[in-house]
Amino acid sequence: MLDREVGLDVAARLFWEHGYEGTSIADLTEAMGVPAPSVYATYGSKEDLYRQALDHISARENKQCLEALHGKMPAYDAIAFYLHDAATRFTVPGRPRGCMISTAILQHGEKSQSVAQTVAARREIGIQTIKARFDRAVSEGELAPDTDTEVLARFYGAVVQGMSAQACDGASRETLKRLADVALSAWPRPLAHR
Repeated sequence: MLDREVGLDVAARLFWEHGYEGTSIADLTEAMGVPAPSVYATYGSKEDLYRQALDHISARENKQCLEALHGKMPAYDAIAFYLHDAATRFTVPGRPRGCMISTAILQHGEKSQSVAQTVAARREIGIQTIKARFDRAVSEGELAPDTDTEVLARFYGAVVQGMSAQACDGASRETLKRLADVALSAWPRPLAHR
């Protein structure tokens, strides 16, 4: 009998390491130690399993970042936490490097279009979460009223995507943290809390 949560952990790791297209049902069944009918009965299609694995990983990986972005700390501090936390999470020994969502399915075959759209939508939700924090920073006087919160959010989203790609290429945690510090130096002035 397949334990659903254990199976999601296994599937998420495989998808994270090899991508959606690079992970077959045979790979999944072998890693889970169950026959294909059990996988289908528990999760549905491979695409359904991928979406569930994304939910599973997102809930675990993004909890602290979301708390920082939605919490009471100043916007600058929340973004600093977000970037430094990414540098740490993207380089944890013994697990896949980078972010399962940030760099997932950027290039794909036509048959994977709907999965690629799902992941792109998740990246967009992340950017809009950051934008909402910046909008709040404008309303609370931390950022100037004319701050382009959309572009600022996309900038920091792009930094995190780049950090994920560089982590996959072997960049060290220290290098990624220094990159985060450079990105923070682009923070708009003036800052009410400094």
